Amino acid sequence: MNPINHVAIIMDGNGRWGLKNKKSRNLGHQEGLKTVEKIIKSTIKNKINFLTLFVFSTENWKRPKKEVNFLFKLLESFLGDKIFELNKQNIKLKVIGVKNFSKKINKLLKDSEDLTKKNNKLQINLALNYGSKNELVYALKKIIKKKTNINERNISKNLYTNGIPDPDLLIRTGDTNRLSNFLLWQIAYSEIFFEKKLWPDFNEKDFEKILLKFKKIKRNFGNI
Repeated sequence: MNPINHVAIIMDGNGRWGLKNKKSRNLGHQEGLKTVEKIIKSTIKNKINFLTLFVFSTENWKRPKKEVNFLFKLLESFLGDKIFELNKQNIKLKVIGVKNFSKKINKLLKDSEDLTKKNNKLQINLALNYGSKNELVYALKKIIKKKTNINERNISKNLYTNGIPDPDLLIRTGDTNRLSNFLLWQIAYSEIFFEKKLWPDFNEKDFEKILLKFKKIKRNFGNI
């Protein structure tokens, strides 16, 4: 049985779920938060150490301003309501991406990271304003500035995910079979599962079914 240390998730389908069920993309995003809480509980139950959630991409700024504003209000509300609970559960929060949000959001993110930095039961990485191509350019610029060799080890050391093991598996909900510029370097050998369900419909049973499938996969890493 393959051990699972790190799961990454592209939480796709909130907007479509909202239009289908509530006739509002924003209500779909709101409903998706309930799934986040369920999956965090299941991650802890399964003793997984790292969970990376694709919350907001560099491309998501192209969405209508009202929707973007609503997404950040949801983030603000979620952290405001849940960060102390997450801290009590010994959960560490880390943000990966370019932190160029409003002063209020930046402070909230920093305070959340600072409050939980010593926790070690589960590390949740929030990919916010994240794009893998940007991350790779950022890493290469850092390497060039340091005048060190460009190699795999140094690239990994200069990514936003430095110190975080690569994902064992990547899950994407929403019946869309693409990676959308997410952790392209880090998922080189990750097992990838595309799930038809929209994110708000995804549940603990679906998650644990995928974990079980992963555990039974023969992983060769280039070997026979």
